[in-house]
Amino acid sequence: MLEIKSFTFNPFAENTYLLYDETKEALVIDPGCYEKQEKGELLDFITKNDLSPVKLINTHCHIDHVLGNAFVKSTFDIPLWYHEEEEAVLQAVSSYAANYGFAQYQPSKADHYIREGEWIKFGNTQLLSIWVPGHSPGHLVFYHEESASCIGGDALFQGSIGRTDLPGGDHETLIRSIRQKLFALPDEVLVYPGHGPNTRIGDEKETNPFVGKSAFS
Repeated sequence: MLEIKSFTFNPFAENTYLLYDETKEALVIDPGCYEKQEKGELLDFITKNDLSPVKLINTHCHIDHVLGNAFVKSTFDIPLWYHEEEEAVLQAVSSYAANYGFAQYQPSKADHYIREGEWIKFGNTQLLSIWVPGHSPGHLVFYHEESASCIGGDALFQGSIGRTDLPGGDHETLIRSIRQKLFALPDEVLVYPGHGPNTRIGDEKETNPFVGKSAFS
């Protein structure tokens, strides 16, 4: 059975996710941990639950989602995966991290580029990779059909959507991506977003002011 543990890290209040199942193999998604205390919180949970991280995944590579990439990758000696369109986004972080107060940011780079439709496997679990561009060019969402859940990054939030005013963002692309890709998932699917509380696909189809029914009525 899939277990999803969330942590909220860094001044951007970014949601980091740790996914694991009965095999104790684990997947780390979007590690935003920067301060020593934050890194310790993630490490303590992994240690106390006897978990074995096997992959590090980024939904996208804005600074708040990758601050802990180098730490996780080196600590557990695991590969980093993300979409190829995020390469420039990630490599740009080094040029502005200090301006946001992250002078000790450590860069990282991909060991594998995820393709749309690719299965992310760990333990007895597999997640489907869905390309949802707009917030960033290579933004991915990871869907687990059996538990009706998905790790949504910064595409869709409770009552909102991801910002599109950053380099590589495009508002119309994001709207189209959500309506064609995410809203094609079952209504009961629980979305674990990159910021804020969880939400359900069906609820956002009904009430989201940007992509829900009222936005197109």
